[in-house]
Amino acid sequence: MQTKNIMIVGVGGQGSLLASKLLGHLLMNQGYDVKVSEVHGMSQRGGSVVTYVRYGDRVASPVIDKGEADFIVSFELMEAARWLSFLRPGGQIVTSTQQIDPMPVVTGAAEYPEGLVEKMRSAGAKVDALDCLALAKEAGSSKAVNIVLMGRLSHYFDLPEEAWQKSLEANVPPKFLELNKKAFALGKNA
Repeated sequence: MQTKNIMIVGVGGQGSLLASKLLGHLLMNQGYDVKVSEVHGMSQRGGSVVTYVRYGDRVASPVIDKGEADFIVSFELMEAARWLSFLRPGGQIVTSTQQIDPMPVVTGAAEYPEGLVEKMRSAGAKVDALDCLALAKEAGSSKAVNIVLMGRLSHYFDLPEEAWQKSLEANVPPKFLELNKKAFALGKNA
């Protein structure tokens, strides 16, 4: 199988590392060679964070170059737009519509860009934009945006539902499991 590439992008503290861990576990259990690379930006200060997940028969490097991502999973709208050049032609963006103001917007030096979904679509990207924060709150916690996104991403994979559930069980602490299963289902079925 040709190597597939998934980028998980967001702002520090949103749960991208758990999402990449869950994906890595899922894909390894399906028999793929998997490489996960965590690239921390200024995550402690609300900066951009990106994680690469590559899988296939044999994966040599964990790094994804521009124009190679089959999927960009984004926790925040501007982060999806920021990493658009990494999406391959025909690739898919799965993004939360949540907007987190970066420091230039907070200080008043810039304005948050408008119409980002339309701009990404006009650039040729397939964009699945979902209010993941609202769905996470419906599941029981605003911190479950990452699992809502994983549920939405599962929509694009031909993998058994039980495989996703097993990865949730293996990576989520038991006391948060039911909440996360609900978040996953809400994302998948949105």
